Amino acid sequence: MNTAITRIALAAAGLAFAGQLLAAEPKRPECIAPAKPGGGFDLTCKLAQSGLKDGGLLKAPMRVTYMPGGIGAVAYNAVVAQRPKDPGTITAFSSGSLLNLAQGKFGRYDENAVRWLAAIGTDYGAVIVREDSPYKTLNDLLDVLKQDPGKLVIGAGGTIGSQDWMQTALIARAAGVDPQKLRYVAFEGGGEPMTALLGSHVQAVISGLSEGTAQLEAGKVRVLAVMSEDRLPGKLTNIPTAKEQGYDITWPIVRGFYMGPEVKDEDYAWWKGQFDKMLASEDFAQLREKRDLFPLAMTGDELREFVLQQVAQYKQLAGEFGLVQ
Repeated sequence: MNTAITRIALAAAGLAFAGQLLAAEPKRPECIAPAKPGGGFDLTCKLAQSGLKDGGLLKAPMRVTYMPGGIGAVAYNAVVAQRPKDPGTITAFSSGSLLNLAQGKFGRYDENAVRWLAAIGTDYGAVIVREDSPYKTLNDLLDVLKQDPGKLVIGAGGTIGSQDWMQTALIARAAGVDPQKLRYVAFEGGGEPMTALLGSHVQAVISGLSEGTAQLEAGKVRVLAVMSEDRLPGKLTNIPTAKEQGYDITWPIVRGFYMGPEVKDEDYAWWKGQFDKMLASEDFAQLREKRDLFPLAMTGDELREFVLQQVAQYKQLAGEFGLVQ
């Protein structure tokens, strides 16, 4: 009799625990991409959308919504101030978001204002031109800038001090060119610069490589350099690095998600658990590779520590260019 009662009690406890897990799953999951469609934030949200769905880790379909403004500033402020407890919303971030935080561009909120959830991959900065461009190498392009910094129009996602500007500035500085003298056209997000490049409104784009791989595969653009330590694997192996062309510049672009500061621990833990499972999946690794991102997996406290270290490093770099507010 006691055994039967024990079994019933254990079963009831198991059902209660399962009920708690189910209760933690959001009914209307949402991923906020803090820019217009087509750029890196959009790619980040859609990668999680597919990975969680295909892995059976999210029952309800996750919608992607767009909240452009300030390369993440509008979304960051909205989540912290207006939706701090929302258990169903994750928001995409990148290294560019952290760079802006380092410069105080997100207003009164700093890097401690949100709950850092998961990093799911890394991209790399790249210098991209049209396929019919006269510039065949990075040195071809930089030789022109050395003679006349204002001759070329360079398009990128973000204003002075943004991630794309910082990549541009590092390359210019390495070539002995004053970054302040460049003709730099800022766009909102990564999709618009590529459109401007294809329309010949700008002569080069400096942004994340993944934002141009679709056009690369279509034969519409050429990548003059990728800012990785070594050449990338697979179909991207023919792209030279900036380092091998004489410019010791690397720029990895972390892509991931955060949640509101007052999200309950059980809701945060549910999302973290789902991302841990997704990131350990071989199916997700293949999906990430198809999106031209490279392995990087961090969640929870590990990611938070990484974010704090990155922001500190970016503050130092921004100070070198006189950008810290």
